[in-house]
Amino acid sequence: MKSRFWIFSVAAALFLGVACQSAHTETSGSPQVIGVPDDLAAPVAPASGDSTPAQPAPAAPMKHSYNSVNAGGPFIALTFDDGPKPGQTDRLLDILKEKGVKATFFVIGKNVAEYPEIVRRMVDEGHEVANHTWSHPSLTKLGAAAVEREIKQTDAAIVAAGAPQPTIMRPPYGATNARLNQRLSEEFGQKVILWSVDPLDWKIRKAAHVRDHILANTKPGGIVLAHDIHASTVDAMPGTIDGLKEKGFQFVTVTELLRMDRPATPAAPTAPTAAAN
Repeated sequence: MKSRFWIFSVAAALFLGVACQSAHTETSGSPQVIGVPDDLAAPVAPASGDSTPAQPAPAAPMKHSYNSVNAGGPFIALTFDDGPKPGQTDRLLDILKEKGVKATFFVIGKNVAEYPEIVRRMVDEGHEVANHTWSHPSLTKLGAAAVEREIKQTDAAIVAAGAPQPTIMRPPYGATNARLNQRLSEEFGQKVILWSVDPLDWKIRKAAHVRDHILANTKPGGIVLAHDIHASTVDAMPGTIDGLKEKGFQFVTVTELLRMDRPATPAAPTAPTAAAN
């Protein structure tokens, strides 16, 4: 009886050893979960017969600032800084209304507090109102608390004037950096909007120059910088808008333009040229 039990135990041990070795070999040769490279956008399916869920690809890094977008069409955004200013901003709003164009106004907080009725008109006529700080300082020269005051005071003035809470802002003078962009986006919920076209209208106060520079340099997905506090800039707008329309451009607010942004199509690889004999 003991002999039979010993023979059965040896046979069972040999069977389990072979089975375990087979399972180990199969797992080593066919891993169940495949690692996801950082540059892949699609999830990786599990190996055949594996019940492990597919591994999602890593999320793309959040974008905090924009000079332009890949809109996939002839869409552009006209933007105006430093207002509102009685007389000039009102006149610009009249032109935009006549031309059927929507724009984005990056307003100074203290001007909004003084002229809230102009901001209310912007909203009523379908324009976007965005943050351009309270007193137009260079944000890169301020401490964290001062930056917070500049943004929050302006937000409060904009909302009190009847506009929605801003989700975009423009730093005065374009003075910013990657760390500040991240803070403005993550702490205050505002993307940083720079520009792709700058006619230097604050410096060159000639309507013809402003118009010609914008017409010559605007491309699809572009963000055009101008200032509604200067009479020469407002004078330039009828011809500028007409010229842009003739080129086939369509006008949207900055936030509408950002929604159109899509990854750039990678360039097709070029075929290698044959070496000369």
